[in-house]
This record gives sequence, C-alpha cells and structure tokens, in this order.
Amino acid sequence: MCMIKLWLESLIFCVFAFIITGCTSHRHAVSSSHEPYILSKTDTVSSSADLPLYRGQPPFSSAFNNEKYAARLPQKIDNPGHQKIIIVDPKIFAWGAYDEDGNFVRGGMATAGADYCKDTDEACRTKIGTFRIYSLGDVDCVSSKYPVGKGGSLMPYCMFFHKGLSLHGSPDQMMLSEKHISHGCVRLRIPDAEWLRYNFVDIGTKVVVEPY
Repeated sequence: MCMIKLWLESLIFCVFAFIITGCTSHRHAVSSSHEPYILSKTDTVSSSADLPLYRGQPPFSSAFNNEKYAARLPQKIDNPGHQKIIIVDPKIFAWGAYDEDGNFVRGGMATAGADYCKDTDEACRTKIGTFRIYSLGDVDCVSSKYPVGKGGSLMPYCMFFHKGLSLHGSPDQMMLSEKHISHGCVRLRIPDAEWLRYNFVDIGTKVVVEPY
C-alpha cells in the first residue's frame, strides 16, 4: 500500500511539473520569436496576454479584431494591371490589401492626415491619388521631422509611398481611434504594418489613397 501511494504521489508530481514547464516554455517561445506576428481578418484576441508587447507598451487587445474594418472594404476590385494593391480609404478608416487578381487578402484600421496641424500651422491631409512604395524601413524606423524641430517619432515598419508620407505602425495604441490626426502619414496597427512590410509589400507596390 505504501509503495502504491508513493508511486501515485511521484506520478502526480511529474505530471504537475510537466504542465508548469510546458506552459513556461510556450510563453517564452512566443515572446522571444523573431517571426512577424500575424493576425488575419478572422482572428480574435481573448486577452492581452495573447498579443506581443511593443517597446514595453501594454497591448491594446480589444482593438486587434480587424473584422469590422475588413467588412467595410470590397472583397473584389478591378485590377487590369494584375499587380498587388493597397487601398487606403479615409472615409471608412480602413485599408485593404488586394492580390494580382483583385481579391481581398487582408484589411484593417487606418487613420490618415488631419485637416489641420497646430504645430505646423497648415493643413496636413494625406495626399490623395495613386502612388508606389519607394522605401522600406523596419521596427526601428523613426521620423526625421516630427516632433517639429527634434524628430524621433516612432514609425515602426514604415513604407514610404509619396515624398515623406508612409504607411507605418502607431506605437501609441490610444491614438488608433477613428480620428485623422497625423501629419499626413497613414497610421496602422503595429501587427498590420508588420504583416504588410514583410508579407505583402515590395518596392513598387501600388498604394491608392481614396478621397476623404
């Protein structure tokens, strides 16, 4: 009887230890991964622990479900040039990526330039029209101009498409409300900007900014 009891206690201990070490190893693997963190338009987030941190900032878990923004976009567009296209539509605060056949691939929230920027005393709406990506940055991309006179504003995964304007992630999660407040750049959620930068965009990818 004593031997059976000892054997059962050992078994329970081993199972418990396996569960603890397994969970710890899994969480470490997720947090230390260098692969892009990708959410599709059908992904949902159950808790803030499911999202990666960016420079120590707390994740904004409820904002990363892209379904409602993707649903605002057409699922198919005319694409006679058979080339990848990113559409930014300031009217509906959304962006969409389309493949060579015009099929919707992924979309999410986007905010654009403000009507007026107090620090520069000028209108700063995002330029409307068709452009091409001409320069790509990484997670350490920063502005050379803003804040005015200093520069250094974080622009992770920047993708420049017109002069100093780019698509980029916004590290301030609270700024990603449905308000156009930038100096002209198109701000995306960081996982979306990372996905575009490493899984969709190339030099020359077409960017279409629709009218406000």
